[in-house]
Amino acid sequence: MANPPRTEEGWYALHDFRTVDWDAWRAAPERERESAVEEGVAYLAEHERVVDAEEGASAVFSVLGHKADLMIVHFRPTLDALSAAERRFESTALADFTEQSTSYVSMTEVSDYVSDSYFEDGEEETDEGIRRYIEGKLKPDIPDTEYVSFYPMSRKREAEQNWYTLEYEERAELLSAHGEIGREYAGKIKQVIASSVGLDDYEWGVTLFGGDPADIKDIVYEMRFDEASAEYGEFGPFYVGRRFPPTDLGAYLDGEQVPTSEHESGGHPHGDADAHGEGGHHHGGHGDGDAHGGGDDGHHGDESADADEEASIRSELEDLDIYAGKPHGEDVFATVLYSEADADELFEEVDGLRKNFDHYGTHVKTAVYTGTETDRAAVVSIWETASAAETAAGFLSELPGIVERAGEESGFGTMGMFYTVKPEHRGDFVEKFDVVGDVLDDMDGHYETDLMVNREDENDMFIASQWASREDAMTFFRSDDFRDTVSWGRDVLADRPRHVFLA
Repeated sequence: MANPPRTEEGWYALHDFRTVDWDAWRAAPERERESAVEEGVAYLAEHERVVDAEEGASAVFSVLGHKADLMIVHFRPTLDALSAAERRFESTALADFTEQSTSYVSMTEVSDYVSDSYFEDGEEETDEGIRRYIEGKLKPDIPDTEYVSFYPMSRKREAEQNWYTLEYEERAELLSAHGEIGREYAGKIKQVIASSVGLDDYEWGVTLFGGDPADIKDIVYEMRFDEASAEYGEFGPFYVGRRFPPTDLGAYLDGEQVPTSEHESGGHPHGDADAHGEGGHHHGGHGDGDAHGGGDDGHHGDESADADEEASIRSELEDLDIYAGKPHGEDVFATVLYSEADADELFEEVDGLRKNFDHYGTHVKTAVYTGTETDRAAVVSIWETASAAETAAGFLSELPGIVERAGEESGFGTMGMFYTVKPEHRGDFVEKFDVVGDVLDDMDGHYETDLMVNREDENDMFIASQWASREDAMTFFRSDDFRDTVSWGRDVLADRPRHVFLA
């Protein structure tokens, strides 16, 4: 008998496919449809926040074609938690308008095809990089990329083509070549492969996430020519869909394109969409980071002009030796909101939100900074995409005590820089800020500048500065006082300023 690979199991997965009874939906009274949307949004938002388990992930996708209308994906630590999630949907008013057209149950796993050392030496002795890779396979996130393809598959067990009679070494070699194709799509496609042996009709369930449907098509097509698939692969039906936030459920049922235009550009932190009763919009004047500002409806008038404006600002700052972004080698986008709530209460609320944000690969950081010149706190959230920062602002705008910036007429909004100070120079840095603050107070077009300190790390600081116009702010950045400050800062900072926040 051929040796089976050793495996370790992780979370359980449920792909829950639903069809909508469109005739019943159209014929239903308005109040019934409103109730169905309200309960459906609440169900989806709660499960994306994973309030039903200690760990996991969930997301909802619109499905193209006749096989289904919606696909709800759940990853949970136990099979019982999946069962509860499935049954909980049936208790909503939305369920009255849907049928479960099909479903698929599986369980994430890794085998010793991936790493012998993990199984032979034990988890503690395994290289940290391998250990994290395996952890990601066993407890997968659902990435922010919008498109998804799901399909089940098995290995052939025919007389002349039986995967399970091949020697271990031959199987390992075939899978290694198969994996080389997948690695060519790193950064474009994330795949979650879960075993369904003994759990469902096929042997594995494969979920591919990507930002471009063509990449999904290409990776499956190329792998068809690989021997592991060409000789031994058997595939079930394919389902393709697009992710949308729970708050777009009503728009989806109304026949609108989802995600709606507010979320359309991708990378949004879908989860916790209604943590405080409303979501999806953010307040103008709270600072919208590099997401180009914007009004209460979240739409932007001339985005290309905004992009040109930001590029111009960044270029000019670069000429002045001001580091305007790329703290981790990639552009990032920030959103900042100010609150007059009790700092402890605010921090507790923010901590709950960022645990959900951490499920998304585009999330860089969310933290609470307390002011030294004012009684306000700043909630700063940094993301790798503009749309994610914008959508995060919608969630954060419902935090307690959120206030408008001083100076409603502010034409340029907030500029800010994040600094990490060497601990031994923290006092010097604060003293230098006081000196610079005196200079700012005498400048035309300057409204207010505050030094804000991360309540979890006193050496991590954020300087928020409010100006009447871009030109007023740039006058300061061109000044000798600022150049002297930059030169002085090279000795006291642990790294370069990590981000310039432009509203």
